[in-house]
Amino acid sequence: MDARLRKFAVFYFFYYGALGAYTPYIGRWVVALGHGGYVVGAMLVLWYASRIVAPPLWSRVQRRSQRPGLWLVIGSALTLGSFLGFTGVRAVWPLLSVMMLFGLFYNALMPQFEAMTLAALGTRSADYGRIRVWGSIGFLFVSGSYGWLLDRLGSLAFPWVMAPWLLAMVAAAWLHRDNSPPTHAAETGDAGHLWKRPGVRRFLLVALLMQVGFGAFYVFYTLHLQAQGYSGATIGLLWAVGVIIEIGMFWRAPKLIERHGAAPLMSFCLAVTILRWTLTGLFAPLLWLMFAAQLLHAFSFAAFHASCQRQIADLFPGRHSAAGQSLYFGFSSGVGGVLGSALASYLWEWRSGESAFLGSAVVVAVAWVIYALRQKPLDA
Repeated sequence: MDARLRKFAVFYFFYYGALGAYTPYIGRWVVALGHGGYVVGAMLVLWYASRIVAPPLWSRVQRRSQRPGLWLVIGSALTLGSFLGFTGVRAVWPLLSVMMLFGLFYNALMPQFEAMTLAALGTRSADYGRIRVWGSIGFLFVSGSYGWLLDRLGSLAFPWVMAPWLLAMVAAAWLHRDNSPPTHAAETGDAGHLWKRPGVRRFLLVALLMQVGFGAFYVFYTLHLQAQGYSGATIGLLWAVGVIIEIGMFWRAPKLIERHGAAPLMSFCLAVTILRWTLTGLFAPLLWLMFAAQLLHAFSFAAFHASCQRQIADLFPGRHSAAGQSLYFGFSSGVGGVLGSALASYLWEWRSGESAFLGSAVVVAVAWVIYALRQKPLDA
């Protein structure tokens, strides 16, 4: 990796390192505060709902700035400040209020940064995975160790052990403070009509349904395994296994995409994810099968995400890159995350973790069928 791109890897490392504390352990912390599955679900619904609102608002604020990197610093600082509100609240409504602010700032950052990364790569978009992999390394370090750490410090220590990663993220954003706006390619259409471009709606629908399918995993995976008697250290190890295989796939993804194409690879990833959620739902007591299921994260997340980024580079070139990232992030991670969290919470409280993960498998199966019934490729 050349020196010019290293600072992008640094930001990914700390951004996703913080997420490595948040995603696996926020539910554990909320339960330790004395709340149930519906409150955990409501927290995550707000988290994903902010992905719908935050990216376009942030994009509008910083779009015409001659120093987009400075806005990255401002957003990172506001993320840290809002997160510190968790250290002083316990009741439901204050928790939800802090979550709303934290989600708005944190989730505004990555679409902007992804656009900055793709702009820096230029025609080398296939190398995206080799920069993004450093985010996975950060996530791996934290998710794999913090289960053990919280076993010893107590679940209530969660805000204090996550905050240093957000502080480091602010420092990493500072490296980009002088970034200039990218040199845009010629305009390829009206930015207000991105939704109508060929292939966009189908691409977003498939991405949305995949995110819905991840609802049970992001909200209840740790609690699902705790219910089966797994220790925090073992759960952390299972998270780490998924991220290790994700890292390997991010290095391999450029060659896979070049060889097979982004659209066929996405189809394969959907099929693999159906199997993954089925195994997680039905065979949670079997540790070796949980390890096997986590190995499938290579395709469920890494290969799928890298393929999506290739599709976005093709569907939203030049000056539409940031707007395309916001549309993708808000529609798939935002709307899909809200629906996935709500569905998983309902199934968790109504029946069990098994039902939540089997529901996820059904949703991804619907996405795969939608893809399979259409002969026209996603990027056509």
